[in-house]
Amino acid sequence: MIKFLQTADVLSLRNKILRNDKLTLEECILENDSKATTFHIGFLVENEAVCIASFHQQPKDDFTGLGYQLRGMATDEDFQGKGYGNRVMNFAIVYLRGQNANYLWCNAREKAFKFYLSLGFEFIGDKFEIPHIGTHSVMYLKIK
Repeated sequence: MIKFLQTADVLSLRNKILRNDKLTLEECILENDSKATTFHIGFLVENEAVCIASFHQQPKDDFTGLGYQLRGMATDEDFQGKGYGNRVMNFAIVYLRGQNANYLWCNAREKAFKFYLSLGFEFIGDKFEIPHIGTHSVMYLKIK
């Protein structure tokens, strides 16, 4: 089941998957997580979030219109490759259309490039390194 979540609901999986369980939950809180324009979506199995994503209303450089940044997307290792991420993202894209968002962008990890490309994202920047996390590239999806 897909549902909207609170910030506290996404921290444990963020830490486990994106930070290798090396941070405290408080250290996994992202800037803007609690803003009224931010929303978090999760896919729950037996009432436990197995896939999460956060969407922050955040413009990207010279792009016009209403933009959202995808941050902190993570899927529990036991549930990866089973379509949960795709379902969460498709739900979010439909919701963002209803919010009159023009685009969605993210700093995608290299190992997720193929996933984002399959959803229609395109690269809008060169690869770059985030220390202790890895290679990323900025990706963009036109919503309307």
